[in-house]
Amino acid sequence: MAVFTKLTKDDIENFLKGYSIGSLISFEGIMEGIENTNYKIITTSHNYILTIFEKRVNPNELPFFMNLQRNLVTHGFDCPLPIDNNEGSAINNIHGKSAVIISFLEGKQLQSALPKHCKEVGTMIARFTNITKSSKEKRENSLSLEAWESIFEKCKKSGEASYDEYFKFLEEELIFLKNNWPHKLPKAIIHADLFQDNVFFIDNKISGVIDFYFSCEDFIAYELALAINAWCFDLHNGFKSTNYDSLIEGFNEHSSLNIDELNAMNILLRGAAVRILVTRLHDKIFHPKDALVIPKDPKEYLDILKWHQKNTEINI
Repeated sequence: MAVFTKLTKDDIENFLKGYSIGSLISFEGIMEGIENTNYKIITTSHNYILTIFEKRVNPNELPFFMNLQRNLVTHGFDCPLPIDNNEGSAINNIHGKSAVIISFLEGKQLQSALPKHCKEVGTMIARFTNITKSSKEKRENSLSLEAWESIFEKCKKSGEASYDEYFKFLEEELIFLKNNWPHKLPKAIIHADLFQDNVFFIDNKISGVIDFYFSCEDFIAYELALAINAWCFDLHNGFKSTNYDSLIEGFNEHSSLNIDELNAMNILLRGAAVRILVTRLHDKIFHPKDALVIPKDPKEYLDILKWHQKNTEINI
């Protein structure tokens, strides 16, 4: 459950007075997600999403996220379009928190990813980064290698003995990554959070991508690595080679990696696994007892990391 800020009908109707998008017909909280509060609102004009930003999003970075989505939509990429209020501002406030209204995307999250879906994902990543590699807007990756180290140190200092195996394993891996992380690979603005719950499908075709609040400038190959880990591994069956082959096929039809990117891919895959592992570990250790959101199990990404350590060469 991810409705952290409770709104009444009066709250939303008063908020909508600042817009020209019709009168409120109905609204409902969206339970999926773990970062922000989202409501689906239906007006006499269209369907929309009202997003209220909670603690993890820096309000000063919201213009970057809004401009990114506008730019993508302008280039024919399917994602939510921020809606301006009557004063020309997409970023507003409700209950003392930053909030936006964005267009509603049709489609559903997948329950399980098949090769045909992964090919769609590969194509989408290529299209996304082909658009954003020339972007003038920049945002540093707030979850870079240095951030992983900081999160890890906080977890280790917690004294949570049940995760001693994780601490020892991650300490060695972070040293390895720090000594081997690439520095001069092609960059673009990447989504950096392309999990299955952020990609919508209709009839096995991607209908849109949501949740851009980790987007940043980083390596294109790192975006691919994050997606490979998210779409090509199964919690129970491990690496799914057919998903992987299809994802790479989709990417290669619209883009390609150079020799330096190919040589760095195993390092990037390991780093992409650590990025999710340390954040899940943090959320598990420091999970508030009264929280409504159930933290995800870090073991899934520990297993993915171990797989990449043993399988240093996969064909791209």
